[in-house]
Amino acid sequence: MKAKTANHLTSKPPLKLDQQLCFALYSAGLAMNKVYRKLLSQLGLTYPQYLVMLVLWERDQLTVSEIGERLFLDSATLTPLLKRLESAKLLDRVRSTEDERQVVISLTDQGRTLKKQAGGIPLAVFCATGCEFDEVVALKGQLTQLREHLANQE
Repeated sequence: MKAKTANHLTSKPPLKLDQQLCFALYSAGLAMNKVYRKLLSQLGLTYPQYLVMLVLWERDQLTVSEIGERLFLDSATLTPLLKRLESAKLLDRVRSTEDERQVVISLTDQGRTLKKQAGGIPLAVFCATGCEFDEVVALKGQLTQLREHLANQE
């Protein structure tokens, strides 16, 4: 940590809610989820289900562990999501013929069709931010970097 930054942090009382980075991220996440909830309700998806579908729309026929790696989720969290998406007939879960321990997730025709319906969501979310495009790109980059730094703390 840089000396100037460390001095600044120690000179102010650190236990004020509005000074907490974690609270800024948490409350921004709540606001973002509210925007997504409204948009995704038209598709019958929750936000975590939407994330799974985004991964599969990029590349179909992935294992549960591959999806989990992309979303930073373990299989215990991911499996119930996948079962609900399977019940909605958006994907199929099939044991791998090469390795029975692995389950391969594939989109159904209905799941592929949903991609077209979801096409306007990124623009709608961008508009909801009220930010300029460059600001959103920079913020996304900063958040990705923050996630990487925090993940390296393990």
